[in-house]
Amino acid sequence: MQVRYIAFFFLFLSCNAFNREDKQYGSPKGYNLAEPTRYRVRQSMQEISGIVLAPDEHHILSINDEEGKIYSIDVSTDRPYPTSKFDRSGDYEDLATTGTDWFVLKSNGHLYHVNGMFTDTVDATHYKLALPGKREFESLYFDARDSSLIVICKNCEEDKREGFTSAYRFRLNTMEYDTTPVYRINVADIARLTGGDVGRFRPSGAAIHPIEHRLYIVSAINRLLVITDLDGKVQEAYNLRRRRFPQPEGISFTANGDMYISNEAVDESQASILKFKYH
Repeated sequence: MQVRYIAFFFLFLSCNAFNREDKQYGSPKGYNLAEPTRYRVRQSMQEISGIVLAPDEHHILSINDEEGKIYSIDVSTDRPYPTSKFDRSGDYEDLATTGTDWFVLKSNGHLYHVNGMFTDTVDATHYKLALPGKREFESLYFDARDSSLIVICKNCEEDKREGFTSAYRFRLNTMEYDTTPVYRINVADIARLTGGDVGRFRPSGAAIHPIEHRLYIVSAINRLLVITDLDGKVQEAYNLRRRRFPQPEGISFTANGDMYISNEAVDESQASILKFKYH
């Protein structure tokens, strides 16, 4: 009995080892996801969510998912981060800029147009997502092609049984959402490229690459980096290692293509921002 138990134990370990090795990890062309520069962030940003590189490429503008504040993170200093409070506390998930205007996404799809950021008169104009059904969002980015903001579903009712992840467009010329998806991401395409069962694809951050003009999407739940064209057609997909990407929540690029990904604190790991040079 004891011999059989020991044999079963080693068989269990070997099967687990095989399953771990079976998952493939790669990097998009121009990046090495195994060699980041890691920046730790202060205690106030352990719930770091969306990030956007400031025009000076030295400060990182960010939100956490509990407060109605925008933080200006300087990873080279230990001083407290300047903040700009635009609204009451809530579940805020991402932020984006058109180059002149700044917007924050709430998890229910509502958008906040932030005015006078980092001044004494900061406030925000609130725009609601007037669509029926339960919806949850964590990804927001600016698409300059038609001057619109795009939000990608993390959990939307119409996606549950259809094998797609929907995205909706907010038109800046009318300051209104379209009532139908601007595109839908085919989850089967992601599974084919990663070699595993994705289940439901639940994005947590997205940004357009400034040189490739493609959309890079991270998912904390799926622990994936997915690259699509600007109409949501999947082109590449990569598994992300847990020890390096414990909870990837935000993504942003510098003008020369350097990629930044933020990780929210989880378990024993601290929140961090990872920088990947673009070659």
